[in-house]
Amino acid sequence: MLDPARFPTLRFERPADGVLEVVLDNPPMNSVGVGGHRDLAYVWPDIDGDDSVRAVLLRGEGRAFSAGGDFELIDGIIADPDFAATVMKEAGDLVRNIIDCSKPIVSAINGAAVGAGLAAALLADIPIAGRRAKIIDGHVRLGVAAGDHAVVIWPLLMGMAKAKYYLLTNEPLTGEEAERIGLVAKVVDDDLLYEEALAVATGLAQGSRTAITWTKRSLNHWLRSAFPAFDASLALEFLGFRGRDAAEGIDAVRSKRTPDF
Repeated sequence: MLDPARFPTLRFERPADGVLEVVLDNPPMNSVGVGGHRDLAYVWPDIDGDDSVRAVLLRGEGRAFSAGGDFELIDGIIADPDFAATVMKEAGDLVRNIIDCSKPIVSAINGAAVGAGLAAALLADIPIAGRRAKIIDGHVRLGVAAGDHAVVIWPLLMGMAKAKYYLLTNEPLTGEEAERIGLVAKVVDDDLLYEEALAVATGLAQGSRTAITWTKRSLNHWLRSAFPAFDASLALEFLGFRGRDAAEGIDAVRSKRTPDF
């Protein structure tokens, strides 16, 4: 059985038979800190091993899904190469562990969705967004390569031209636009998002466990085939954190100004 005490930055609920709800709950914007990054990477094998879980609903508490990594996490990456190596491994494991989790995962994307939180949301098997969700990869704005998930899945979902446009420009995507170009599976009115995501997760929990698991496993080989590109992007992202552009980009975000690269 999943032990919630092992993942203190996450909240777990059981809203329906066979459905485990995983909640990012770090107000006001559910930013991902040092512990949160670890928990988000390593909760999935424990969920995979819990026979009482047949489907997962991943969501953010309050007005945002997740604002991404906090400044403590980013400062640690820049200041300490050993810490950076740990976080880089976690980032890689987060992607692989979600892809390898045998349980179907539904995400409910509300408000801002950035960084590691966005990686988990979009790697879910069925990402559902509220119309006014604000999805942004955010990496190039910080002066580093897009490395935590986007190279694996964005080109497959929306095509290479759109993936390059949104990853290179960091133009935000609303939930409505994300659905139009294929980045998410479904878009609904914001006040109906949780109800719809729970209904989908409940339906999956009531389905054939083997049929759903094996279909997911087979489809995810498309993502596994992109692992060499993903490993390169992850390494280049963390190399970028050692450079001047990252220092400027992070200071600009802190100061709420346009970076001067």
